[in-house]
Amino acid sequence: MSSKPSHTAITIMAIVVLSCFVPCTIAQKRRLPPGSHLAVVADERLAALRSTPEPTARLVRRLSRGHFVSIRGASRSRDGLIFYRVVVTRRTSGWLQSEAVIASWRPGDDRRMLRLIGGTDEFDRVARARVFLDSFPHSSLRPQVLLMYGDAAEDAAAKLSREAERRFERRELPTAGAPEFSYYLNYSGLDRYNRQGVIFTFDRAAKKFHYNGAAWREIIQRYPNSAEALEATRRLKS
Repeated sequence: MSSKPSHTAITIMAIVVLSCFVPCTIAQKRRLPPGSHLAVVADERLAALRSTPEPTARLVRRLSRGHFVSIRGASRSRDGLIFYRVVVTRRTSGWLQSEAVIASWRPGDDRRMLRLIGGTDEFDRVARARVFLDSFPHSSLRPQVLLMYGDAAEDAAAKLSREAERRFERRELPTAGAPEFSYYLNYSGLDRYNRQGVIFTFDRAAKKFHYNGAAWREIIQRYPNSAEALEATRRLKS
């Protein structure tokens, strides 16, 4: 009898090894709290976790945008504000103002999240649009949000181009060694956008970043009959 493992045995071993790593990776990325009725922080300006359901109560910690919480109850403050009792981790819980979070199971939250996306800061628009797209995969408002996401990314590209050019003018790039364009594509200002799923391309001749247009292409592919599809086509052509 041969001592070599069969092809089937090798396949099973590979699946077992992958199953050990994949759940850990997902858990680290999402950091889901225990319990049902999950919600996600959408408005970080209101995301102060407090010891009691009052806006003046002791601060337990401040939650960042995109942080998941598990809702366990609700209470109204003396000022009429609704607070949710939430679990953040197995060891951390408290009270959070209801407007700080959105949830796919709460009616109308997709439209409320849409209103939060507007603003002048490109990164805030990108990050809030990303929360929407992750939280509401079946919302009828997705084409509109995808268009906003792409537009905010292209606005950011123009701003990042100016910032990178000023930075590299002050610090002359070496004439020998790595190509100039690789310095731009490794510019640290791109990092936080990359974590939001935004990928930039680089025009070497003009020394300018551009959004790669993934959100616009998704509109055309998934919602070809929408008004946003026409706008997305125009943006890709330009």
